[in-house]
Amino acid sequence: MGILRLLPLLLLLLPPGLREYLSPPAINRVPEEDGTTSSTAAPAPGGVVLHPIVLVPGLTCSELEVRLTDAYHPTLPHSGAMKGKGWFGLWANCSDLPAHHYVPCFMEQMSLVYDSAAGDYRNLPGVETRVRNFGSSRGFQRNPEHTDWCFEILRQELEKIGYRDGNNLFGAPYDLRHAPPVSGQSSEVFTRYFRQLTRLIEVASMRNQGRKAILFGHSFGGTVALEFVRSTPMAWRDRHIKHLVLAAPVPAGGFTKAMQNFASGSTLLFVPGVDPLALTLRLMWRTFESAIVNFPSPAVFGRRPLVITRERNYSAHDMEDFLAATGYGAAVEPFRRRVVPKMGYFQAPMVPTTCLNGVGIETPEQLVYWDGDFDADPETGNGDGDDEINLVSMLAFDELMRRQPEQNKMFKTIKLRGAMHGKIVTEDWSLKHVMQEILEANRI
Repeated sequence: MGILRLLPLLLLLLPPGLREYLSPPAINRVPEEDGTTSSTAAPAPGGVVLHPIVLVPGLTCSELEVRLTDAYHPTLPHSGAMKGKGWFGLWANCSDLPAHHYVPCFMEQMSLVYDSAAGDYRNLPGVETRVRNFGSSRGFQRNPEHTDWCFEILRQELEKIGYRDGNNLFGAPYDLRHAPPVSGQSSEVFTRYFRQLTRLIEVASMRNQGRKAILFGHSFGGTVALEFVRSTPMAWRDRHIKHLVLAAPVPAGGFTKAMQNFASGSTLLFVPGVDPLALTLRLMWRTFESAIVNFPSPAVFGRRPLVITRERNYSAHDMEDFLAATGYGAAVEPFRRRVVPKMGYFQAPMVPTTCLNGVGIETPEQLVYWDGDFDADPETGNGDGDDEINLVSMLAFDELMRRQPEQNKMFKTIKLRGAMHGKIVTEDWSLKHVMQEILEANRI
């Protein structure tokens, strides 16, 4: 009882940012799976020690640079204007692309080719790419129309409670075109990335008195963070990973909207002056491994019709036929060889893990292209989810995590009613829940 009386005075000794999240309403109540709250014991406010945190962003937040060598033979003469002139921005704030008539060049240099012999994706010959700003939490892409995207607000909140870029706050951008492999698959790009991330976490720990790191991933970044942890030796995880926090991660079960993005053009890719709904960037998008890796899994979605046309319906068992029907049969082989094994693979990360998802929002679960015109936007039949990820896929992921008894002991899942997929780390009320979980992961 004496400690409880002293609690308000102890809170005054904390930095304002910590005080906000550790005030009695925050520490006495935590969200349940349905978004409600329940009572829990209040920890001592002085017990919070900040562990280093590494942020893994959503799909389009990383920046890419390109270098063109003599082996590059562009389809348009002016696309080779930068050959031999070093590195320049490729996927960044591409506001000058339309003005310089560079959109077709951009699309060509961003596109991937599937190497059947290697079972891996490659750049076009003569196109070399690299990710910019690895290690910095301030190096993510800034969307001029959505300045709150890409961890900008989350980073500001973390700085309020004492995090500092390069000291105990880091960023781990990746090549958005590729998808992390599972055991037995090759990925030159992600092998290099996982090596970089391993070193970054080790350095972060050394800079912070050997404290373990918190790995935070949003959306596709949650997939990347999870696969990274699962790829590391168990002894390394025990030594270096304090907690895995996943905000609206994209689960291996996939989601229906991924098919819409592939068929009718993705709205994920933002290039100023280019209408994402005009199909301009669709051919480029379809060459990415990330464009097909999140197709619905038969184990989760079964045989229910996901795509409906006059001629036939397509379930999760018919994805190869669906790919061919959209006019891009080139994706069938990599889908069979790289995506299908991911759908049937699960290994618990075996570290403390918290997963936050939005629910209660209409989310496409059926796409109707009645005339078979995949260039048109479909009519949608909606169900529960976070506007992108279907609830059934979230629940399937939770179930897999709980099946491993040791992982179940250190797994927490939170469902936030009304939190949208892209806004779970930007809207005040859902961000507060995210911050509470980060602080919970920090507690001794």
